[in-house]
This record gives sequence, structure tokens and C-alpha cells, in this order.
Amino acid sequence: MAHAKRFSQIPMSKCMRDLCKEEDYSFLTGPEKQDQSLEEESTQQDSERLEKLEERVRRRQKREQEHQEKQQELEQQQKEKDEQWRSHVAELAVQRKAIHAKLDRLREFRDFQKKVVLQDLGLDPDSANETVKHLLMRL
Repeated sequence: MAHAKRFSQIPMSKCMRDLCKEEDYSFLTGPEKQDQSLEEESTQQDSERLEKLEERVRRRQKREQEHQEKQQELEQQQKEKDEQWRSHVAELAVQRKAIHAKLDRLREFRDFQKKVVLQDLGLDPDSANETVKHLLMRL
């Protein structure tokens, strides 16, 4: 009950005094203690704020770094797809040229065959004879 003696100058009833505990009087502590506790609290709050701020900055930097890495990965994938597409188109162009060359050779061969057959039959090369066409179809 040391607190009762200490804070006896506070006007209140005896009944109320008995109910009150020392913690109830803590707000009446000396101004030096209050200032010191306020300074400690503010220092602690400042340090907590700084920690939270630093943590937010770290998380933001990490997110930005992850975003940049993801962007680079996507760009790399896009470059690979473009390169695959170009090589595929180039390969198709080469195949197309080869097919056209083969077609030209076949046409030349067909014309040669037609000439030979017409010469063997003794017919005019410019005539459009059905038997010649039929013969060439069978060959």
C-alpha cells in the first residue's frame, strides 16, 4: 500500500482508494519518468517504423528484380520463337525451291518423252493426237 501513501493527496473516497491498485496510479508518475518512457516509446516506434520501411523497400526491390527477370525470360523465349520461325520459313523456302526444280525437270522429261514418242510414231509434234496423250499417260 505504499502507493496509497504516495498518492494520498488525491481526493477520493476511502472505498474508492481500496479499490484502486498501484497500476491505476501509474499515469501520475513523475514527469521525468513519463518523458523518459515517452522517449523510449518514440525511439522504439521510430525503429519499428524504420524496420517496416526497410522491409517494404526490400520487398519492392525483390518484386522489381523478379519482374525484370521474368521480362528478360519472356524476351528470351520470344527471341527463340522468332528464330525458330525464321529457320522454319527458310527451310520451307528451300523445300519449295527444290520442289519447283523437280517439277521443271519432270516437265522437261515429259516434253522429251513426248518428242521421242511422236518421232517413233512419225507424227507431227504440234498435233494433239488422243492416242499420243493416252500413251503418255500410261508411261
